[in-house]
Amino acid sequence: MTDLDFRQNAYPPAGPQTTNLADILERVLDKGIVIAGDIKIDLLDIELLTIRLRLFVASVDTAKKAGIDWWETDPALSSHAARNALQDENRELRARLEALEPTSSSDADESQVRAAKPSSRT
Repeated sequence: MTDLDFRQNAYPPAGPQTTNLADILERVLDKGIVIAGDIKIDLLDIELLTIRLRLFVASVDTAKKAGIDWWETDPALSSHAARNALQDENRELRARLEALEPTSSSDADESQVRAAKPSSRT
């Protein structure tokens, strides 16, 4: 046997390197992946429905780098955003109530004055 033959047997055959699911998931979340597709339903050449799907899979940090942070302002997903939404709604309702109160109190005063006056129809 020659040296050349001996060295060939010393190295394992080259093949695809195995990667586990955790490595793949880490790579996808680190870089991000976009999946896009359209669903179109036609009946007799009449478009009935078109659905455009766009899916962006990434980690929170990668999404923020891409300028996507809607979960921070969605009241259904963020308790901080929910508190802000409630505070805004309360402020708006109080302003509307204050705008209505002077009108309501003057109307109430007029009705009390009318009720206190004796009617001249006797």
